[in-house]
Amino acid sequence: QVQLVDSGGGLVQAGGSLRLSCVISGGSVSRYRMGWFRQAPGKEREFVAAIRRDGETTSGGDFVKGRFTITRDNAKNTVWLQMHSLKPEDTAVYYCAASAALLLSRSPSAYDYWGQGTQVTVSS
Repeated sequence: QVQLVDSGGGLVQAGGSLRLSCVISGGSVSRYRMGWFRQAPGKEREFVAAIRRDGETTSGGDFVKGRFTITRDNAKNTVWLQMHSLKPEDTAVYYCAASAALLLSRSPSAYDYWGQGTQVTVSS
């Protein structure tokens, strides 16, 4: 059974950086489309970024541009979300997700497997 374990969250000051990791077990990350989502209290789950099997990526809204980067290492069965210039509004639980589908998708319903989430808190 495919399982995702995401980690790397924590408390960081505004302007700081974090790198979130997602390790997949029970399957090879090379066979999955991987995504990152986030959910702040009282808000819907929000798409952050995704990476296809062939490495093609897509990102969420303007909040991502120039600050967040998704990468993968098939040999390590790991996907990362590198985040720079963090802002208090980036505070949320961040989730990695996986799907065997080929095309990139920004919809949470398009992903079959989810990590447990890792808390990111950005202080002002």
